[in-house]
Amino acid sequence: AANAGGVAVSGLEMAQNSQRMQWSREEVDAQLEKIMKDIFENSLAASQKYGLKDDIQAGANIAGFLKVAEAMIHQGCV
Repeated sequence: AANAGGVAVSGLEMAQNSQRMQWSREEVDAQLEKIMKDIFENSLAASQKYGLKDDIQAGANIAGFLKVAEAMIHQGCV
């Protein structure tokens, strides 16, 4: 999750471009803040759920894996 902020801003930029809109710096910052808080909360929750206390790095890896696995299941890949 170390590069999550950059990846999130790239995603926001792609969303802006596809909508042919231009957001203010404040709008981007607000959306990025929400994304980063969600990442932190999901990472912490995953680490605690799987008995890793406050290991946010492990929690981020678990949460990311679960998100990909869920998407693969929904797409019928597994």
